[in-house]
Amino acid sequence: MTEPETISPSRYDGTGHRRAASTRWQVKRLNPPNRLWGSNGVAFGPDGRLYVAQFLAGQISAVDLADGDVEVAVPMDGPVQSPDDLAFGADGSMYIADLVPGRVWRRSPHGEYSLVSDQVKVPNGITCVGDRLFVNEMKMNGRLMELFPDGRDPVVLTEGLALGNAMQLGPDGCLYYPHMISNQVWRLHPDGGTPELVAEDVHEPVAVRFDRGGVLTVLSRGAAGVVTRIDLHGTGSRSVVTSGVVGLDNAAFDAENRMFVSSFASGGVTEMHPDGRIREIVPRGLDGPFGVTVDFAGTVYAADHYRVAGPESPVKGDGSGVGDRSSVGDVTTHALMPFVHGITAEGGLLHLTSQYGEVRTYDPEHGTTRVRASGLSRPMGITVGPDGRLVVAEAGAGRVLAIDENDTVTVLADGLEHPVDVAFDAERRCYVSDDRTGVVLRIDNGETTAVAEGLGAPQGLAVLGDELFTVETGPRRLRAISLTTGESRIDAEGLAVGAPPGVTLRAEPALFAHGMPGSPGRFAGLAVSPDGSLLLSADGEGTVLRLSPTRAQGTIAGEPPTVRAVGASLHRSTAQESGRGRP
Repeated sequence: MTEPETISPSRYDGTGHRRAASTRWQVKRLNPPNRLWGSNGVAFGPDGRLYVAQFLAGQISAVDLADGDVEVAVPMDGPVQSPDDLAFGADGSMYIADLVPGRVWRRSPHGEYSLVSDQVKVPNGITCVGDRLFVNEMKMNGRLMELFPDGRDPVVLTEGLALGNAMQLGPDGCLYYPHMISNQVWRLHPDGGTPELVAEDVHEPVAVRFDRGGVLTVLSRGAAGVVTRIDLHGTGSRSVVTSGVVGLDNAAFDAENRMFVSSFASGGVTEMHPDGRIREIVPRGLDGPFGVTVDFAGTVYAADHYRVAGPESPVKGDGSGVGDRSSVGDVTTHALMPFVHGITAEGGLLHLTSQYGEVRTYDPEHGTTRVRASGLSRPMGITVGPDGRLVVAEAGAGRVLAIDENDTVTVLADGLEHPVDVAFDAERRCYVSDDRTGVVLRIDNGETTAVAEGLGAPQGLAVLGDELFTVETGPRRLRAISLTTGESRIDAEGLAVGAPPGVTLRAEPALFAHGMPGSPGRFAGLAVSPDGSLLLSADGEGTVLRLSPTRAQGTIAGEPPTVRAVGASLHRSTAQESGRGRP
């Protein structure tokens, strides 16, 4: 069953009527859906709506600031892969910086797409000056270039940017842009010349904007939501306000000089007053989430790509998971921590993976981080084994690894196709899911045995009692597998995981782009809470779902014919024998 709650439209389903269905579990959101998959570049369109680039989703949405309505304008299954910034030309055309593949697009007022350039590396900041188009590169020694929609070769105006980002023409006719690494703001005439340093020691600058009065406004990408205003035409004095909007990304001013800001870390669209007060237009929330875990105090943590976050309300109950009527809470940022993906809690610590190669241990009490391993290939799911070692699914290398207290890495299994999550049962046996081959495997002394096959892209794994649960992200369902008989059943359907229904995703963008982080792969995590409920990362809508049992788990009966349950009596086979090799 699904507990009644207020219908909330989400990015997964704009009507809000699509709900998870289960007779064995009471399904409840722990936080409201997030309408946006993060919010990056923002710009007002000719129709007066605010257009929002969503890098993680690969789409652009238009927001009506009067009522907060969100409509997809550039879909995630279109030609644009990873939009990070956008600008509008004089004729109403939308220009899009497509960061990972290194492309700049033009979307005509009639909705037609044309490629402006594929010669820009990691394009990010983009702006129009009348009929002219400028873009900069978010990389070390990046370039600032003028592009030409008519197909002429780009003109490089300057080089040496220390990670460029959102830029704008100032009242003096110069282009202003940040150097994110060196905490500086620079300017350059659109016709070229020598760049001029405008401001130093600016707090983590990510976007440079001018209000209607010509005041330079610089947004910070940090945790405090700092905004710095600089009086360029007077004394040069600065004023700094703190908004609390974690991970600011960009801003746009309307005709009344109201400032609306975006957040790469939490999405949403927020009106920010000059004194730092804020008013949410589109509420912020979870960009993913990906991995999910819960500590023994009931605090839920989610790995949300750019941060560790979670629902404000802890998981509490009477041990059965039934009867808890705590309200749906907002989302709390516990730490701004780029590129977290898998997560598990143990002994007051959080252990995390990054698809960009690291395994880290974070101490929330002291705010310290320890790198446990680096140089790995897409590490994803993580758990703590019975012997205290960290166990990690290294998806890119097709391996399962163990990391001991001295940070020594040992291979537990290799030759897998794409392992994404790991879990242990009470008998100290390790299980791994592979979302490309559609199997869940048990690892025994380096060899693998299939526990279930024919699954639809299984990702998150969790063991509860004598059952193993996995999230099938293809058909969007929760499957239970008996660890004693090998039989299985579908426990919940219609889960908000993966892309929205009806969307056929293109090929996944690259993980790296010219040495810079690219686009992460999606991951729907699963965890068991101390009260016996399950926690699921509903990455399709930006929520954590709590599944509380409605009755005692009984004997599994029946199974769809499309899934072959493999019992413990089947023969053991190595990864090589079953024909699974590294990608």
